Amino acid sequence: MNNVDINYELYKVFYHVAKTLSFSEASKELFISQSAVSQSIKVLEKRLGEKLFKRSTKKVSLTKEGEILFSHIEPAVNLISLGEEQIMESQSLNGGQLRIASSDTICRYILKPYLREFHRKYPNVHIKVINGTSLACVDYLKENKVDLIVVNTPNSALASVNHIEDLFDFRDVFIAGRESFPELMQDKISLSRIIKYPVMMLDKESATTEFMHQFFLNNQLELVPEIELASNDLLIDLAKIGLGVACVPDYCISEDDPELFVIHSDRTFPMRGIAAAYDDMKPLSPAAENFLHLLSEDYKR
Repeated sequence: MNNVDINYELYKVFYHVAKTLSFSEASKELFISQSAVSQSIKVLEKRLGEKLFKRSTKKVSLTKEGEILFSHIEPAVNLISLGEEQIMESQSLNGGQLRIASSDTICRYILKPYLREFHRKYPNVHIKVINGTSLACVDYLKENKVDLIVVNTPNSALASVNHIEDLFDFRDVFIAGRESFPELMQDKISLSRIIKYPVMMLDKESATTEFMHQFFLNNQLELVPEIELASNDLLIDLAKIGLGVACVPDYCISEDDPELFVIHSDRTFPMRGIAAAYDDMKPLSPAAENFLHLLSEDYKR
């Protein structure tokens, strides 16, 4: 049906009924009567020329046409709500929310001082941090759970993100316990020799493991970890007690660590990066914009 002129309020009513699958619940959320909700849906269905809900005495469900409409209405309503929230935030950041996602490693070793500084400057801004792998963080961004992500690159999931700001570079390294594997403290240990030891890595859902597996394949070697964990800190702890050699980012390790050492291999791992990313189709909130400024100004080269 072409040139349909439909009031936004009708779509808002449809959204709440579709979300709750209940006319009574929708009326409570909208602070209008149940009969007003029912009438609005009837008007919308008449103007669109399609039934949007299957009604019975016990339940309400979406028709196929209703599901199609909801898939378009839901992100639109969320975007409008986000815009309203951002407008309500004062330019002085005397409120609002900073919503970011990152891995636990990046949070601990990279973001912690910036979160502290941001909180010191803007104490009334609520900070919400979601932890996840760099691959999972992209999903959080797509689902509008966060405004900004700070993740490892390369990252196959970032292909769908339209604004990526590089912050700094790092390399992955293998580490081992000084007392457990002193024979690996010499220079130029071959990769083929390193992987004969018990290898400990992040689990398969991480961008790090994806990257390292590809690197070893490119060198005609198969990387088969004996221990896979979700935390670099746990990998470091297990390396200290001699359970194997662990692959971690170089910024997690000090060359002066009394318990651990970096294994110097005959092949240097390629540089990787840490980047901030967001969807520039949605304006950054003042909180996210100021936090990104703190990061990018410090790491700008």
